Amino acid sequence: MKPAPLVADAHRPRVELGERQVVEVAVGILIQSNGDFLLTTRPAGKVYSGYWEFPGGKLEAGESVEQALRRELHEELGITLGKVQAWKTELVDYPHALVRLNFCKVFDWSGELQMREAQSFSWERLPVAVVPVLPGTVPVLAWLAQERGFVGRTHTPG
Repeated sequence: MKPAPLVADAHRPRVELGERQVVEVAVGILIQSNGDFLLTTRPAGKVYSGYWEFPGGKLEAGESVEQALRRELHEELGITLGKVQAWKTELVDYPHALVRLNFCKVFDWSGELQMREAQSFSWERLPVAVVPVLPGTVPVLAWLAQERGFVGRTHTPG
């Protein structure tokens, strides 16, 4: 039995009715040596513009999750990734799309962060201080809290 997707904004109508195609997305959890992790805002003009999320993007035809993550983080942030560690996946039913988020941890990268899509960035720790947080980001914060033995609210609902 397939796990039920996380339903984001359930009160809003879905764009497609019936069987929805799953959009595969690679997502990077960049973690500094002190444990802080990177969140970025969604760029202007995109769905959920201004919401905070872990950076990444859609897989192109023939790409693996790791290849897509390397390409997306270079395009969006101007960095080159070292080792990428596949971590967890989450199916999220957004009003505009059904998305499978393929989360990868990254502890090693080179280059200075460049916000190439005019997005903002913040190095965060639990509980995160930025709002609003994209619904697909919320489970990751809970997973990080569990791993780190963090007890309490992981974010402020936005």
